[in-house]
Amino acid sequence: MARIVVIGEGMLELVTKGDAWQLGFGGDTLNTAIHLARAGHDVAYLTALGQDALSADLKARWAAEGLDTSVVLDHPSRSTGLYAISTDAHGERSFAYWRDSSAARDMFGLPGMAEALARAERADLLCYSLITLAILPPGDRERVFGLARSLRARGARVAFDGNYRARLWSSAEEACAARDAAIGVADIGLPTLEDESLLSGADDADAVARHWFGLGCAETIVKLGPRGCRLPDGAILPPAEVLSPIDTSGAGDAFNGGYLAARLRGASTEDAASAGHALAGWCVMRSGAIPPADT
Repeated sequence: MARIVVIGEGMLELVTKGDAWQLGFGGDTLNTAIHLARAGHDVAYLTALGQDALSADLKARWAAEGLDTSVVLDHPSRSTGLYAISTDAHGERSFAYWRDSSAARDMFGLPGMAEALARAERADLLCYSLITLAILPPGDRERVFGLARSLRARGARVAFDGNYRARLWSSAEEACAARDAAIGVADIGLPTLEDESLLSGADDADAVARHWFGLGCAETIVKLGPRGCRLPDGAILPPAEVLSPIDTSGAGDAFNGGYLAARLRGASTEDAASAGHALAGWCVMRSGAIPPADT
């Protein structure tokens, strides 16, 4: 059983249910962490929440999913972020966010961070995303890169998802610089063609792979949405079946969880990608970014 540390921001999630709203939780790295925990891995989620009742409830729910919450830090004056999901007739989602003063943005300023990072140093796999970097100030991004370098130096692996949300960055140039720094200290890259096109104008999966490989990320899987993914050898692997999604939020995060869980158990990149497709397919046929486990 691999020891995994995932760094990011978990938030409250509002999803429409008929004429009402249902309150849950989600966040790109949190979704991946929960999928990895459901697959039987030892997963710690490194973030910060508030000291309010909602934050306590979130931590309890994450623990019930199998996450190690010992490195979820308590912020004395901030609480968790919030986002709402709306979906169209094809299951495509749009988001509204309230996260500018979330506790996770200040996680590296909290007294417990030194101990949390010491625990993270013992991980077999470190995971984070471009959204993780977006919510952190530049100095704290460098601390994430330092942790990644330290883990790789002792033989552990680092996985990075280039999940781009333009509104979280002051400019595309700042986001590109952070992305490229993260690629340079990653072993497994999980970019999405759509994000890469928005961020740097890359027009096909081969161009994305060349950029990531060129910066040193040898195992790069380019996610192509419903078309599947590009494997490191250049082959395109489509999903096993064509679906009519209910809600595509969390699909890429589910792919990451399925892929990484399989790779940690020794699967080939092709078999791991098939596992990622299967989990993403399960996710998009249900509502919410991290649907309740039902099978």
